[in-house]
Amino acid sequence: METKQLTVSPAPHIRSRNSTPGIMWSVVTALIPAATVGVFFFGRPALVVIAVSIFAAVLAEALCQRIMGRRITVGDGSAVVTGLLLALSLPPELPWWMTMFGAFFAIIIGKQVFGGLGHNLFNPALAGRAFLLASWANPMMTWKWPAGSLLWAGKSADAVASATMLELARKGFFAQHGVSVPYSQLFMGNIAGSIGETSALALLVGAVFLLAFQVIDWRIPLGYLGTLAALAVLSGQDPVFHLLSGGVLLGAFFMATDYVTTPVTSGGRFFFGLGCGVLTFLIRIYGGYPEGVTYAILLMNAAAPLLEKATIPKRFGEVRANG
Repeated sequence: METKQLTVSPAPHIRSRNSTPGIMWSVVTALIPAATVGVFFFGRPALVVIAVSIFAAVLAEALCQRIMGRRITVGDGSAVVTGLLLALSLPPELPWWMTMFGAFFAIIIGKQVFGGLGHNLFNPALAGRAFLLASWANPMMTWKWPAGSLLWAGKSADAVASATMLELARKGFFAQHGVSVPYSQLFMGNIAGSIGETSALALLVGAVFLLAFQVIDWRIPLGYLGTLAALAVLSGQDPVFHLLSGGVLLGAFFMATDYVTTPVTSGGRFFFGLGCGVLTFLIRIYGGYPEGVTYAILLMNAAAPLLEKATIPKRFGEVRANG
């Protein structure tokens, strides 16, 4: 009798009530507040980066699927999510052609090379951002403060005109100049930084939406943010500053929670977030770059299969094999 050979696709295999398009367009909806605030504070250049990144991501996805003879699935929103997330993690003044190359890399190398949606090992948007950092470091680390947002710095405004809050803190600016951290601006978003990472308020609105509709698992952001805050307290640093500055909130709620590149087990997801928090803190304090979110999540993406295997519940009565 002929035996049929079945091909099992990579994990996750657990079914969800949410369809892929439903999940993706929910994420897009949740990112609208952050994108809107970014365009409000940074103006037309931010809008250009967002538009180019989304267009290039969708185009690359359609072309790859066409060339490989696969069904074109740009309508599911996954390419739009990748393009939007990449754009929100970029400086507002980044040239359009660099943005385009980043989106192409994110889709082609970060996603389609692995087999498309559901098969990629790394978060595509972060892969694109890491590529841009490695290829064009200076433009990726050139920042612009929104108009009128440097009043808090007083006479020291010229010293902070091209630096983010994390860079200033690392250089000891606040202590040296006797300037207080502008927490209200960190919360609202009128500070220097990537387009979608500056407004904690906008990101939290989107996060509450995703959590309320159970689009993301709360264990990952809890492990991420809780660990980062705890390490800041233990090292005598300001936990609120660490949570509100840089790309932590964008990463914790919108990138580290990616279904494909994180463990499917509850324990695995918590430890995944914990690992992201530890790595982000270590890179911020000891690394050569003041922000560690991108590389922290990418490194934990690589560790996700191991975490998943280590946290799979044992069946009752199961005996571990010797050797």
